[in-house]
Amino acid sequence: MIEKHIDPIPENFRSLEEAGEFWDTHDTMDYPDAFQTVEVNAELRNRYYEVEIDMNVAQALRDKARQQGVTTSSLATEMIRRQLSAA
Repeated sequence: MIEKHIDPIPENFRSLEEAGEFWDTHDTMDYPDAFQTVEVNAELRNRYYEVEIDMNVAQALRDKARQQGVTTSSLATEMIRRQLSAA
């Protein structure tokens, strides 16, 4: 049986990109002693959904949001909320 060569984990990475490149080509399963199990309790606060809209509608929405000094997402949410309340 051929033994697999396992590179050591660098002590420090110079950048997030360098760390990403390392882990893109290495398997965490090859380093069982380098990691520890932790418990995490997470609470999702918001959910976000994607809605497909025409390109010209998206551009008009971006332009209007920029004019009002708000994010496109917050403007779209408010416009939809108002429309649903009126229905």
